[in-house]
Amino acid sequence: MWDRDQMAARAAKELEDGMYVNLGIGIPTLVSNYIPDGINVTLQSENGMLGMGPFPLEGEEDSDLINAGKQTITELPQTAYFDSATSFGMIRGGKIAMAILGAMEVAENGDLANWMIPGKLVKGMGGAMDLVSGVGRVIVVMDHTNKHGDSKLLKECTLPLTGKSVVDRIITNLGVLDVVPGGLEIIECADGILEQDIRSATEAKIVN
Repeated sequence: MWDRDQMAARAAKELEDGMYVNLGIGIPTLVSNYIPDGINVTLQSENGMLGMGPFPLEGEEDSDLINAGKQTITELPQTAYFDSATSFGMIRGGKIAMAILGAMEVAENGDLANWMIPGKLVKGMGGAMDLVSGVGRVIVVMDHTNKHGDSKLLKECTLPLTGKSVVDRIITNLGVLDVVPGGLEIIECADGILEQDIRSATEAKIVN
């Protein structure tokens, strides 16, 4: 199986030169460490930063420079700062080409649940609902199963939805699947994983 860094590295292969991209909390933040050579990507954070740099070295952190997940980051010579209204104007106006997000559940029709679990404290939904409805392409990076071994790729989501039919591609520790008419299609298997392993761990319908 792929570990967190390998999943992030695989997600980075989805990036194309010139893209404006938003990275969600969790594994997606690691994608910035694996942007391929020769690919110029501008990272946008909904808390008001365009052009995020890599994570700082230990001892060089600036507490004023954080991403939407409250992690310290660095700036670049071309970095721009702006208010939240401008940030969400970019997202809602379709200016961001791709969002790479984490998820708790994804349904076979592309429904996404990633912002709350009923009964647990939630500090806010963040920008996920705006992102999935406003960006050009939504990539989800997540573990294939939960800690009990139950599939997180479902026929229908059981948690409150972030968006309906919004997910394009899912990258898990077992492989890569696309949301296609009728269900999910296996695109790639992780190292040492067979297609049958993915099928066995997936509640959602596999169409290929």
